[in-house]
Parts: sequence; structure tokens; C-alpha cells
Amino acid sequence: MDKNIISRFLDLWHLYFPNQELPLVWYYSNEIAGTEPAESSNDWHCLICDLGKVRNGVPLAFDVESIGCHGALRSAGFIQTMGENFEAFLSCGIPGSTKGLRYKKTPELVKQQYAVMPSFTAPGKYLAFKRWDKLDENDNPMAVVFFANPDTLSGLFTLVGYDDASVDSVIAPFGAGCASIIYAPYCELTAGAHRAVLGMFDVSARPCIPKDRLTFSVTWPRFERMLAGMDECFLTTDSWARVRTRLSE
Repeated sequence: MDKNIISRFLDLWHLYFPNQELPLVWYYSNEIAGTEPAESSNDWHCLICDLGKVRNGVPLAFDVESIGCHGALRSAGFIQTMGENFEAFLSCGIPGSTKGLRYKKTPELVKQQYAVMPSFTAPGKYLAFKRWDKLDENDNPMAVVFFANPDTLSGLFTLVGYDDASVDSVIAPFGAGCASIIYAPYCELTAGAHRAVLGMFDVSARPCIPKDRLTFSVTWPRFERMLAGMDECFLTTDSWARVRTRLSE
């Protein structure tokens, strides 16, 4: 990627969103260069919790062995099936066997939902995550993920709509935390729709991030459009200056 994009975004982000967390990017690759391999484990662990290390500045590459959740493996395209009794797990459970999360009323609703959420095959052996300031010219981001508080979200939401006449340029589909930052943006990318994805409503993943954060994920083409508009949009107005003052506090 163009190193000028890396530095330009850093300058604009610090100017218009002072003191706010830098976004992550992700991309698929068959090489692990520029990242550390994520640790493998036979125990269940949430990918969103694992990303805490990346948010602290350590680039990580995940593969089939290092993602410790069946749902995250599917969200990342490393497998195409759901886990055994997944419909019951996400809904009412199975007495004496499977404890249900009760996110859906019945297993049938879960089946209906996932019938319209087709799986995909990961286009690389590794799924790499990097914080923005760790990017280099050899990286080819596919999506950008912001962990943002409400004021920052309001800016990102409005920025996405700056050059778009549609009323649904931001979507919030039901899904796991990992689905909202990987699966949904990947689907937007491959479909050419490039809508932004508001996420991290997953109750199971919420303990892995600060209580005042949600995620805002955009495909790389959408991000480039956002970057192009930052110096001419509402971010330059007195209205945003008042919000920016709160972000500086």
C-alpha cells in the first residue's frame, strides 16, 4: 500500500479524532511476514479477546490452529460448517446436554438466519491483523476496523454518508463480534456494496472490550473514500469542533 496513505490518515485522525484509538486493518495472506503467529491452543478462546494484543500494537496472524472458536473459524472463512447443536446453543439449548445462550427464541430461527448467511472460503492461509501505525508498504488491507466510543462513532457514521445518497450506507447485522468485523465486511467487499458495518453487540464478546466501545468496520475501497473526504466535510466545521473538544478531554 501507498506509504503516503498511512501517514496522511495518521495526521488526519489525530487532528479530527484526538486521543482516539487507532483502527486495525486485516487482510489474508499465505505468508506470515510482518506479523507474529498467534498462539495455538486446544482451549476455547474468543478472537475478540485475542485482538486485545493487536490493539496494543502487536501484529498477529491467525490460522486454523490459532483461532479457538468454531464460530470465529467460520466467520474467518477457515471452515464452512457450524458446530454441532449450534442452533440449540444459540437459542434455548438442550436439557442435560447443551446450555443455550438464548440469543434467539428457537433453533428454527437460527436455521433461518444462517440460511441467508452463506459461508465463504478464506482466500489465504493466514488472517493478519495490524494496528494502523504498524502498517508498511507490503501490506494490502481488505478492511479497516475502528473500536470507537459514541462521539467517534457519530463522526465515522456521518463521514461514511458524506459522498453517499443512500440511507443504509451503515448496517448492523446480527452476528458474533468476529462476524461483525470479518464476515460482514468481507461479504460487503466481495459483493461490491461497501456498506460500513456497526458491530460488537455480541453479549459474549462484550467483556473483551471497554464498556464504551462498539466497532465500525469498512472495506478498503470505502475507507479510501472516507479518507478523501475528511478535509472537506463536516469535520472542518464548528459543529464537529465542539465534539472534538470532548474527544480531547
